[in-house]
Amino acid sequence: MVLAQIARWTAALSMAAAMTFAVAPSSAAAAPPDFRPGAPGLGDPYFPLEGNGGYDAQHYSLNLGYDPATKVLRGTVHMLARATQDLSRFDLDFQQLTVRSVTVNGRQASYVRDGQELIVTPRSGLRRHGVFDVGVTYDGIPQPLGGPIVFGLPYGWIATEDGALVACEPNAASTWFPSNDHPSDKATYSISVTVPKGLTAAANGVLTAQATHGDTTTFLWNELRPMASYLVTATIGRFDVQKGRTPDGLREWVATDPTVPGTEVVFQQTADITDYWSELFGRYPFEETGAIVDNVPIVGFSLENQTKPLYSAVRSETTVAHELSHQWFGDSVSVRTWQHIWLNEGFATFAQRYWTEHTGGETVQAWFDQQYATRPESFWLSKVADPQRDTMFDTAVYNRGGMTLQALRVKIGDEPFFRLLRTWAADHRYGLADTEEFITLAEKISGQDLTEFFNVWLFTPSKPVTW
Repeated sequence: MVLAQIARWTAALSMAAAMTFAVAPSSAAAAPPDFRPGAPGLGDPYFPLEGNGGYDAQHYSLNLGYDPATKVLRGTVHMLARATQDLSRFDLDFQQLTVRSVTVNGRQASYVRDGQELIVTPRSGLRRHGVFDVGVTYDGIPQPLGGPIVFGLPYGWIATEDGALVACEPNAASTWFPSNDHPSDKATYSISVTVPKGLTAAANGVLTAQATHGDTTTFLWNELRPMASYLVTATIGRFDVQKGRTPDGLREWVATDPTVPGTEVVFQQTADITDYWSELFGRYPFEETGAIVDNVPIVGFSLENQTKPLYSAVRSETTVAHELSHQWFGDSVSVRTWQHIWLNEGFATFAQRYWTEHTGGETVQAWFDQQYATRPESFWLSKVADPQRDTMFDTAVYNRGGMTLQALRVKIGDEPFFRLLRTWAADHRYGLADTEEFITLAEKISGQDLTEFFNVWLFTPSKPVTW
């Protein structure tokens, strides 16, 4: 029933979009359209071609099928978007897989491939402010990305023995679905995944339908809060699933690979940490909390996929605390451009250390002191507020970023500091932010001039001496 409702809803929106562009404006005073191509990228300093200009994505409907035996992914994706200019054509980020057809407002559109760009030309121009629907049907075997960015490890769509692990930060969403692949263009999502019977497809938001027909099962997930494309997952495998609510009543869904030892504690850890962060950072930003634990040792990292953080076989309670804090700092409040990544990772590193302090372990200050005393000179050479693309996940971004927050906590006091974090999360809820905005808010709440403080901690590639 829910699958049918989603299909009817998407069709209705597509029809409405088609009607919007079938008739020209009737006002004689209206300026004639100036149809121009949308930009092929958003100009991010680290990933200039990630994202696309000329439109603002509103909603994605992903209809996917995956066969682990062949590793073939088949998909039809509809993106509803609002044009921000009069568009003659526009781009989507999409690479590797074979495109079978493209439609705009239900009509066949022409397209060409240029690297990661899928360049779409509709039959007629799209007017500024109007909503349009683009549909892409495709198939193929997704390949993960690699290189130095993510610790030298593969990331993206990673085939496993019984399915796939999907972790896409920062730029791998385009390897398995067409999108405006930049955190500055969030959208809501409906994610339908059909897999062989006996497997589970775990994705973002809330599981609203699950139906088995013959040898396959379809899972429908809906994420009704804005989400960046790199946070989308469709992780598939043989999982034990536990559902319920946290002590404070929040919906919770956890999938664990039964071959990973010690996963029986993940549900309770997730519940306790989510509830505590909700007290400390403000109301949880989404409808559901949860976790996915998969046995993929070659990955070796975890990722804060929205509502469903993904953990490889390497996991600890502080890792859970880290990834869950990202639901506020990184997922709900997202970076405007990737150079501000410390606002995600520094915050989450502070949070995991604070969880240890909260539960009676080492204090954040003791951790700070140990880091300050023992880190080699090379550690201090990173400019945390602009760490450069290939080193954007460098240890200093995490640890020096976390140390910055602890030093700020000491400088302005606990009450203003935690009020700052709550205000930051509330003011930019579901939105975007950058380092300068954080500095401005910190100065406003503390009543102090923090120019020199942030200069030595975030912008100077040397060890802070005084602050």
